[in-house]
Amino acid sequence: MRAVIDGPLPEIAQRFSRFLAADWPHQALIVFTRECTGRPRKVAGDPAIVDRVTIDELDAIKEEVSSGDVLSTSAVVGGEVRPIHTVRDATDTLLVIIAKPVRSVPTAPAPAAGELLRAWFAIVATSIRQQVAQASPDYLAESRAASSERARTIAQLTQSHEDSLTSILGALRARDLDDRTARARAAETASAALIALRTVGDADRRLATEELGVAFERLQAELTPVVEQLHADVEYVGPAGRGRTLPGEIAHAARAIVRAAVVAFGSPRGVSRMRVAWECVTNDLVVDVRDQGPGELDGDALVRQLTGRLRTLGGELDVETVPGWGCRVSARIPLEVSSERPAEDVLSTLNPRELEVLGHLALGRRNKSIATELGVSESTVKFHVTAILQKLQVSNRGEAGLLAARAGIAAE
Repeated sequence: MRAVIDGPLPEIAQRFSRFLAADWPHQALIVFTRECTGRPRKVAGDPAIVDRVTIDELDAIKEEVSSGDVLSTSAVVGGEVRPIHTVRDATDTLLVIIAKPVRSVPTAPAPAAGELLRAWFAIVATSIRQQVAQASPDYLAESRAASSERARTIAQLTQSHEDSLTSILGALRARDLDDRTARARAAETASAALIALRTVGDADRRLATEELGVAFERLQAELTPVVEQLHADVEYVGPAGRGRTLPGEIAHAARAIVRAAVVAFGSPRGVSRMRVAWECVTNDLVVDVRDQGPGELDGDALVRQLTGRLRTLGGELDVETVPGWGCRVSARIPLEVSSERPAEDVLSTLNPRELEVLGHLALGRRNKSIATELGVSESTVKFHVTAILQKLQVSNRGEAGLLAARAGIAAE
């Protein structure tokens, strides 16, 4: 299990699939969690299945299984009815194991086997939640790349289909057409298709974003046990207005920054009062955390801890400590990804193999995983990564990955 949870989050399903292969033979495996912005489905196995599975299919499966249960049944996965084993963890994370097609409904596992599977998946689900909450630079880079690609794809798809369907409606509504019944039915079909298309876009945005006020309320809930442990009085100043949404990776990063600041303020010498505020200023989210304490915070250590997250998202961090007065941490995170692409001359300095490795960095993959994918040694990958960082003039893998995502470079 250590090998399963110790590695890049996007590949956790692949590691879990290998772990389960002997005891739970399967064609494919899917972990579905709304915790993960950008890619709520972690998949492994047959591409003919995992590339076609939809959110609606997974939601339907989730409705059939109670929290904590292990269910063996058949369900529509990837457009076809398949035999599955499924577990719904207490974190609301779903595991779907697509069994090998021996019979329409797989044999229910022995109680001990089901209990063990439930326990294994609980560890995986908890690990996913913790990695998302920590919002590491690698996770943020991968999540932002996924969100950016999704936004571009949906915008293009929506516009293309809207144009086509609007043209169809215009033609069908023309007065020179005689078959009124056919026109009415075609118009109804096209209208329904437009509504369905927009609904797909809305559903996808709900997965990839968080409403600003809801994101701040979630922060308060997550901070409650921390604040109780510190015995501090915290004033929360939420964002004005409702309706505005945050990209999910920004919401996760903002909460992680606040948690780190609050813990730092309370240790080693506690404080009695803190103030946590979020505010949207033009196209930026401004996070402000301050205390009324002795002002003895190790500001340099906190900057080192938080800079990676802010740099990955193109944000800025300011830490102030005033002895006898208190401390303040302020972060400014842009809400929109810059549409600018890296200069062509910078990317042209990379050779084909380095560009291939860069595509894997955009997905947050580690050296060992990249080496396996490319069929080379881990030391060779390390050599390429070092060269990439030097040529792109960046200081870490997260920055290189974000640069690649903005340039539209990503491994398949």
